[in-house]
Amino acid sequence: MTHPGEQFYPQGVRWDDPIARGTLPDLLSQAAAEFGAQPAIEFRDRPISYGELEALAENAAAAFLRAGYGRDRSVALFLGNTPDHPVHFFGALKAGARVVHLSPLDGEIALSHKLADSGARVLVTSNLSALLPTALKFLAGGLLDRLIVCEDDHWGRAGTPQTPLPDDPRIVTAAQFTAGAERPLRWPAISADDVALLQYTGGTTGLPKGAMLSHGNLTAAVSVYDVWGKPARAERNAVERVICVLPLFHIFALTVVLLSSIRRGHLISLHQRFDVEAVMRDIEVKRATAFPGVPTMWIAIAALPDLDKRDLSSLVSCGSGGAPLPVEVARIFERKVGMKLKSGWGMTETCSPGTGHPKEGPDKPGSIGLMLPGIEIDVVSLEDPTQLMPVGEVGEIRIRGPNVTRGYWNRPKETAEAFVGDRFLTGDIGYMDADGYFYLVDRKKDMIISGGFNVYPQMIEQAIYTHPAVQEVIVIGIPDDYRGEAAKAFVRLRNGAKAFTLDELRAFLAGKLGRHEIPAALDFVDELPRTSVGKLSRHELRQRQSPPPAASVKPQHVATGGRS
Repeated sequence: MTHPGEQFYPQGVRWDDPIARGTLPDLLSQAAAEFGAQPAIEFRDRPISYGELEALAENAAAAFLRAGYGRDRSVALFLGNTPDHPVHFFGALKAGARVVHLSPLDGEIALSHKLADSGARVLVTSNLSALLPTALKFLAGGLLDRLIVCEDDHWGRAGTPQTPLPDDPRIVTAAQFTAGAERPLRWPAISADDVALLQYTGGTTGLPKGAMLSHGNLTAAVSVYDVWGKPARAERNAVERVICVLPLFHIFALTVVLLSSIRRGHLISLHQRFDVEAVMRDIEVKRATAFPGVPTMWIAIAALPDLDKRDLSSLVSCGSGGAPLPVEVARIFERKVGMKLKSGWGMTETCSPGTGHPKEGPDKPGSIGLMLPGIEIDVVSLEDPTQLMPVGEVGEIRIRGPNVTRGYWNRPKETAEAFVGDRFLTGDIGYMDADGYFYLVDRKKDMIISGGFNVYPQMIEQAIYTHPAVQEVIVIGIPDDYRGEAAKAFVRLRNGAKAFTLDELRAFLAGKLGRHEIPAALDFVDELPRTSVGKLSRHELRQRQSPPPAASVKPQHVATGGRS
């Protein structure tokens, strides 16, 4: 058998089932035509129908075109989880523009780089005090020409702090921006090969890179999940209520929740932030049926003292992705609730899908599952990425499929280095067993995954280097019971400089970095390890911090999911 894992696929699913490609505006239009009056999103107890969502997106598209943000232009979104995200996401795409996702969790260094690199001169944000002051800094700094501000109270009062808009002709509310915009007789022509999204990712060898995700990549990703889940959906024949607390700017939520739910006519129960009791109310009272989460969410739920007495009977699907999930957490959940946490692996460059676990099949703790339909995954030598490794042998994981990016925005060198022919080198180290199940054992890159979000040590180091007492610094990831990993800084002080506390360092970095990037631990050292050519060595520092595991030890995680 060419693909040994195919024997465990859901009944009726084949690896070579056709994977459809199309455009994202068509995906929404087809859903609106099919499910018109059904609710697509529920937010603050307000339902928004499929027809209403499409109309709002078309209003935004008409306004983007009127303002000159159509073909070959980038539109940046700096938004949290509100309906403003899908409205402007689909609106910009229907106008023919590229979307650039900016994470509200990022610090100003990363955000400024992404704006400059993407060429986005217009930013859609919110008047929330957690977002608008930062966006105003970018406008004042010359990184933007236009700021479109969504008013949070439009979706109902939530009591969230808001910032008044300054009097500046470059700043308009979303309502002002769309007022009077007429839809064109013909919308811009868009093809499946056009870039739809610049989703920033990267390692520690440089600033984040924009993965070019085409309309075809993203719709193929939705189709992969469609094919994989078709038997289960046919068996249930129901409209699912899908909890969305995952951030929509993250590839995991974008593909697995937003796009896939819209494709199938499901209801997205949209939460602005993760609150364990709010999620439990969604399940116990509103009878949510699906909940994809990241490990920090499942850790919080597993820690509920009365979990075994809570009613989770409405759930038919729950899964973890975005980062490794400790085996023990999955075991606690299964023991107390009687459900297995399904999991898989993917990354930004694959628009999320890569591997998954079938409902039926062998129990393989620590595995990330089987390669999904239409996707080819293999393992190659760390020294020679053209040399395939035998079953059970460790190497770098490669992937190809219709969902895989064609490369990085304005980065031909990095793009060439990331591919062997049409196969993408993931930077993840692992192996495949005889049944076609894959396992991860390490990462080639120095990237830290904290709570499902990528943390880049170099970005943290750059910020720490601005402290007047710091001579040199290395940042590495350390185990964290809640987030999986957290950043730890090792600092060599300047001669005569006074040491500072972790709290003082965290206060100094506030605003420069996102909260998830700020170090959780700090050590002062007399010397930092270096390579033979004098470069500071994270690898050597990690080796000093923890002895190598015994050869017999297997991975202690059940999954890693889409990385951003």
